[in-house]
Amino acid sequence: MLLENEIKPLLRDVHDFPKPGILFKDITPLLNHPAVRKKVVVEIANHFSKKNIEALAAVEARGFIFGSLIAQQLNIPFIPIRKAGKLPYKKIKEEYDLEYGKASIEMHIDAFQPGTRVLLHDDLLATGGTATAAGQMVQQLGGIVAGYSFIINLSFLPGENLLKTRFELDPHYVVKF
Repeated sequence: MLLENEIKPLLRDVHDFPKPGILFKDITPLLNHPAVRKKVVVEIANHFSKKNIEALAAVEARGFIFGSLIAQQLNIPFIPIRKAGKLPYKKIKEEYDLEYGKASIEMHIDAFQPGTRVLLHDDLLATGGTATAAGQMVQQLGGIVAGYSFIINLSFLPGENLLKTRFELDPHYVVKF
């Protein structure tokens, strides 16, 4: 709770982004505070340190920022999950619904070995569409979705319940709205 109280004032609300009616939670002001940023990384890494995580996959673009730092803290491989058309090698693709449209993400087919326990990270959990698509790709490649990590959970949206139902995992997050 103390960390949440440090983080919330460092988040910026952007109205009508990326389209009218959406209130966007912007984490970029948090990035200007190295001490708090480090606390976030340590908190998430500590939460997952005893869960036998073997790799961390993070969703472009904001998920990369903390995802790579968390992977470094856990001393495990980092796997980028990118928007469609950005990865250069053989890949799989998953389409999903956003709260404001449709999108698709991709992952390289050789991102990890079958049976690898993968932690999925993104900056924010809203409807759960992106997180579910990422988890489905991990499973399609024979990996095990070992956990979900977020900086922010918009608990008034269905994402948390979707992940609990679909993957039987309680997502971990640092800030709840």
